Amino acid sequence: MSKAKTHKFRAETQKVLNILTHSLYTNREIFLRELLSNASDALDKLRFLQSKGESIRDAGLPLEIRITVDKAAGVLQVADTGLGMTEQELIDNLGTIARSGSEQFLKDMDAEAPAPGGAERGGKNRGNGKDNGKGNGKDHGEDNGEKPAEAHADAAPGGGEAAEAHAGAPSGRSAVEIIGRFGIGFYSVFMAADTVEVISLPALAQGAQKAQGREGSEEGEGPRLWTSDGSGSFSVRALEGEEAAPYTRGTVIRAKIKDDAKEFLEKYRLEEIIRRHSNFLPFPIFLEGERVNTTPALWREPKFSITPEQYADFYKHLTYDGKPPLDVIHLSVDAPVQFNALLFLPDSGQDYFGARRDEWGPDLYVRRVLIKRADSDLLPQYLAFVKGVVDTEDLPLNISRETLQENLVLRKISQTAVRHVLGHLEKLAASDKEKYEAFWKLHGKYFKFGCNDYAHRDRVAPLLRFASSALEGDALTGLDGYLERARPGQKEIWHVAAPSAEAAKVNPHLDRFRRKGVEVLYLLEPMDELALETLGKYKDFAFKSVEQADAKSLEAYPDQPGQPGQEDAAPAAKPLTEEENAAFGRLVERMRSILGGRVTDIRVSDRLAGSPAVLVSPDGVSSSMEKLIRVMSKNDEPPKKILEINPDHPLLRALLRIHTAGPENPLLAEMVDSLFDNVQLLDGYLGDPYLMADRNLRLMDKAAAWYADLLKI
Repeated sequence: MSKAKTHKFRAETQKVLNILTHSLYTNREIFLRELLSNASDALDKLRFLQSKGESIRDAGLPLEIRITVDKAAGVLQVADTGLGMTEQELIDNLGTIARSGSEQFLKDMDAEAPAPGGAERGGKNRGNGKDNGKGNGKDHGEDNGEKPAEAHADAAPGGGEAAEAHAGAPSGRSAVEIIGRFGIGFYSVFMAADTVEVISLPALAQGAQKAQGREGSEEGEGPRLWTSDGSGSFSVRALEGEEAAPYTRGTVIRAKIKDDAKEFLEKYRLEEIIRRHSNFLPFPIFLEGERVNTTPALWREPKFSITPEQYADFYKHLTYDGKPPLDVIHLSVDAPVQFNALLFLPDSGQDYFGARRDEWGPDLYVRRVLIKRADSDLLPQYLAFVKGVVDTEDLPLNISRETLQENLVLRKISQTAVRHVLGHLEKLAASDKEKYEAFWKLHGKYFKFGCNDYAHRDRVAPLLRFASSALEGDALTGLDGYLERARPGQKEIWHVAAPSAEAAKVNPHLDRFRRKGVEVLYLLEPMDELALETLGKYKDFAFKSVEQADAKSLEAYPDQPGQPGQEDAAPAAKPLTEEENAAFGRLVERMRSILGGRVTDIRVSDRLAGSPAVLVSPDGVSSSMEKLIRVMSKNDEPPKKILEINPDHPLLRALLRIHTAGPENPLLAEMVDSLFDNVQLLDGYLGDPYLMADRNLRLMDKAAAWYADLLKI
């Protein structure tokens, strides 16, 4: 057996390992993800060298990762057949942590107080081009006075899971902040292990090592054993004879698991971690001889080679949705930033305003390794319904793979993804109206929030859909469709807010619009009117509520008999005589005395045709907008409005006759109160439902008795 050489960790490495050893982490499973990511990178580098025609040791070995567990010994082993490391690389890469200023950074952390809320300290180290995780010397293969780091251990640029350091962390800082800053994912293994052995055999012969700029060993090219308990030193020795015989090309990591981390010796737990974080790595991962990552990274495959069934299977695997997706968006983008994405429009509605309001966004991957589940930074909230995966190779990382060092690349990915999603919806709306309407009915209540996206609102507006007075059933129209049906000279897009299409149809404000044949959009969701208010106008057509219409707004349009909603209209009443007009004025005064402070005024309406009365806001604010304002101000009292009455309606003519016969008739007061109850209900308010019900029952009793007397039954 060859003699082991003992080496001291660099000072900053000892400090980091001390923090790891004495820190409490909420999610230690991340260490396995880091080891698998490193193994995958080592295999990827070897595959690249093979493609260049390099002579590789053990050329017949498959490119794969194997995980085995020895429960009796408490050992977890992760082995790959990748690039491997020489003795010098083991010393350099596993004994030194990013020698480009890391020690100074740790000293600065010791000297500074903890930043509130986890804010970054030490500005000079935050963006110095070396220590910021993007260009931290060895961890990314840059020079910085050292040899290129192509070896296994520093292949992955991140490590660890965000958690507060329990002890040993300088200035109370989170230990993981130090780990991720220098891209030392390998060291996360000490979160779960007491001791770690790394056995590595380089894939290249010694001459090829030098040609690649990698240092070999003067003692031959057999496997080397790196051992450490993370306490301050490590040893390296050559394996010889029978001891070396079991090892082939690549790297084996043997972790002696801590007593409080025995869960990582259970197959089901390891499988769960692999499926969550590393399921789409491009190389087979075998756990106790059984392959775990069987689902391919479909987003990296050419679109023409993927069947609808494959898309559906992948979607179900990703979302656990029992239904196939409504539609698929498969992207491969090279500029302004490189990324692949596989996005889905679900065929089922979901609630992102309630308990799941923070659980949305595609999953973010970097080089097929999961970085963040449901990353809401990838898409704006009005696209919260979009499911899927975004994978990039350009994203710089900091701390753990869950914490992004720079957001510039992420913002570019988001901007590009939004444009592609909107473009896809535009094509869908133009080519498949039925499918687009299905999409809208499922997800339109979220998508309309895109009117607040000033960068894309001009593309969002044509994609909005509404029910309309011009359409039957559940049919929807876009704004362009409305403009095609607009009356000559029309400059407004008229709308009415209501809880349902049925409620909109009986809204008294629509009387004149039906008579004139002017189309009105039905705004059936609370957000609809706010969306249109935000847009302001569409192609020089102003959005306007029917409640804001006056007689002049529609007087240019002749009446259009036979329009929808006019079938049950009563025949036109005879004009009131001069004497009757005077009597009607006295009726209005009597109605004012009956209703008192419940209304601000009562006046004859010029907007009604088939309805007896309507409530009108004194300041021109629509009823739905007024409701929203009152909800925000926590005012649940019905607002006081102007009551407009229609003197040509049969009900008002009947009230006129009752008033003429006896102004103090109690029946008149009951009928005026009932009339007000009903118009208030149509306006969306109900003062006292018990009083209203009692009043209606009494009127029904009297009406039934009169009718029975009339028929003499």
